[in-house]
Amino acid sequence: MTPTDHDPRTHDPAALAAHAHAMRRDVVRLVGALGQGYVQQGLGAADLFATLFFSTLRLRAADPRWPDRDRFLLSTAHNSALFHAALARRGLIDPARLDSYVQDGSTLEVNVSQRLGPLVEATLGSLGQGPSVGLGMALALRRRGSPARVYVVLGDGELQEGQVWEAAMYAGAHGIASLCVVIDLNFMQVEGHTDQVLRHEPLLDKWRAFGWQALAVDGHDIPALQRALAQADATRDRPTVIAATTLVGKGVGFLEGQLGHNMKLSPEDTRRALAVLDAAEVAA
Repeated sequence: MTPTDHDPRTHDPAALAAHAHAMRRDVVRLVGALGQGYVQQGLGAADLFATLFFSTLRLRAADPRWPDRDRFLLSTAHNSALFHAALARRGLIDPARLDSYVQDGSTLEVNVSQRLGPLVEATLGSLGQGPSVGLGMALALRRRGSPARVYVVLGDGELQEGQVWEAAMYAGAHGIASLCVVIDLNFMQVEGHTDQVLRHEPLLDKWRAFGWQALAVDGHDIPALQRALAQADATRDRPTVIAATTLVGKGVGFLEGQLGHNMKLSPEDTRRALAVLDAAEVAA
């Protein structure tokens, strides 16, 4: 496989940061057009998605059903503006399709769905399903002898679901090394701060107790994300969980840190947010 044929990935942190910045702009634009949505999660996870989609995942735009593609599962399926922006930026869908986001009849739904086609490996969204589905896929791939890996992006609020830990126990006990769970650790769920609902700590110790390699990383430090994902790929005897701490609203100062799970975004705030991102792009 040559980069020009099937593998447009880059390992340049500056290029990945540029992708993340462009996706943040798309998230604001898409949610702003609706007046409400999952803007905070999208802004917060943009560096993580850029690293996964442009530095890690082996995909073929011309052959989305390629048997040895890496599988990506968005357990937090409501973070759809960012997901669709990543697909468009990677060349997996026509960027013009973003304008149909959450419009009647569009396959770019507010909750990512298999109606979009083979680019969506599974329709998720009932919280906690991602690791279980990813585990099943990883088992099937291992039995087939495929080199493909399975990456699951899990919200930290989903850690309160029992089936997450059932999947963790099985995957650790059976050494499913091709499975990598990345926790978007933004400390936000519908009810507010996750620690005020159900405290997670000691989070990494819990995963290690189930037999996982557990890594902590700053979710906005792209080189650190790359190193953690490379370490997961190089590990052959157990699955890996990466707890990536992210800041909701990242990149738009007046939104940073605001815990708004499904936030209203007025036309004025949309213009302000885009102006902030545009200024940051010019400064860069």
